[in-house]
Amino acid sequence: MRGGMQRGCGPALLLAAAALLALPAHAACESGLAERMQAQLYPARTLDHALAACKAWPAYAGRSIVVLPLLPPVDMPPGQRTLDLAVLLIQRPDNGNTERDAVIARSYQPGALSERGPVLQELRIDTARYLLAPGQRAFGLRARYRGDDLAAPFANETLRLYLPQGRQLHEVLAETEMDRDNGRWDLQCDGQFERLRSLLTVDGSAGQRWADLVLSRTLTPSRARRQLDGQCLEQTGPARHTPLRLRHDGQRYAAPAPLKSPF
Repeated sequence: MRGGMQRGCGPALLLAAAALLALPAHAACESGLAERMQAQLYPARTLDHALAACKAWPAYAGRSIVVLPLLPPVDMPPGQRTLDLAVLLIQRPDNGNTERDAVIARSYQPGALSERGPVLQELRIDTARYLLAPGQRAFGLRARYRGDDLAAPFANETLRLYLPQGRQLHEVLAETEMDRDNGRWDLQCDGQFERLRSLLTVDGSAGQRWADLVLSRTLTPSRARRQLDGQCLEQTGPARHTPLRLRHDGQRYAAPAPLKSPF
């Protein structure tokens, strides 16, 4: 199967896609919810306000999810940053009295968010229908990262899944790359690029206690070259489709193997 060709500035298309993938959301936690939770539970820690996230969980009346990225208590080396991650499930009163917000489940993960090159741009709560077993509904946390090297553009999005179990929020799917735009080029035309897109679905038809997670990944390579007439020609290679079935081992879902570039 031959890849498609197009004339124009192919690398610019990848840069635009990477920028769109990493655009931060402008919605913030309303009425200082994240700040109140940080002051109540982690008063000695510093909250990264720009990355904090809050969202009502539509599946459950009065419940909200709050994500608190906390700065490390010690200084990190230049170019590196690690954040602790607190994820809270809150029950909110019907009368709107914020003083009666109650934490009903939580997770605390030291060093869960790491910046070693690409910078963390956004944390976003995903309340899609992740029904993993009867009465066991999870929610997701998506993280967007972006690199700042123009010669090696990079942006990606990852996903974790959390499941309330008693007073704990259990991470049942570790951070998994879902989408990515990356490449390397000469800042003029010549270069190689790839685009990863993934779809996660829940398959409860297998008959076991826990549903399987099906991760469908598509990796599309492309190459750009300067032609004799001066135009930049981009050729898209054949897409590589990789379906992965993740099974619950009684504690969590096995992390998927990395998807390697076809270059």
